[in-house]
Amino acid sequence: MRIGYAVQGSTDRAFLTGLKERWCRDAELVEGSFRGSTGLSLRRELAKICKDLFDFKGCDLLVFLSDADEQEWGEVQKNEIEKLPENIRPLTVYAIVDRNVECWLCADEGYIAGKVGRSSREFVVDNPKGIFESAMGITRDYKREKEIADLVQHAPLENWMERSPSFKCFYEQLWQVSKNNHCQIENLWERR
Repeated sequence: MRIGYAVQGSTDRAFLTGLKERWCRDAELVEGSFRGSTGLSLRRELAKICKDLFDFKGCDLLVFLSDADEQEWGEVQKNEIEKLPENIRPLTVYAIVDRNVECWLCADEGYIAGKVGRSSREFVVDNPKGIFESAMGITRDYKREKEIADLVQHAPLENWMERSPSFKCFYEQLWQVSKNNHCQIENLWERR
């Protein structure tokens, strides 16, 4: 299976890599354009990314991961999904993170604190991007993608679902598409 994706940065890419390794090791991740890098309107940019990944690169599924920044994530998601070509929507997982992907990575502050050797209190902030990057030792030249992917691969996702409505929405989308593809993701609802 080929999973195409379009994200906004290296931490987002590492996040998706960790999930792929967790559930679908044999799948191939195929990178599309970084979201927002083409200079096109969002509708044209999304159509271009979809055409490239589905028509030219033979992807079976497409995952978009984007940030809500200061906006309400559900509204951003709704508006952006409406800009996707209609025939592509059933083959697409469209995730919008509350603020940025670090919000998901730090949703279980005890887990992340234990992994990086810091106090969990440090991660209880509205925007954990700065503390996450500091704790991971991320710099402009050293993105720590493998380490981030490993964090995601072993993370207690049920805690992320419980603490982040946007992650829960993303997980539910993944759960639905996994039923029709060759990946079997964990049923976190049965664990409770």
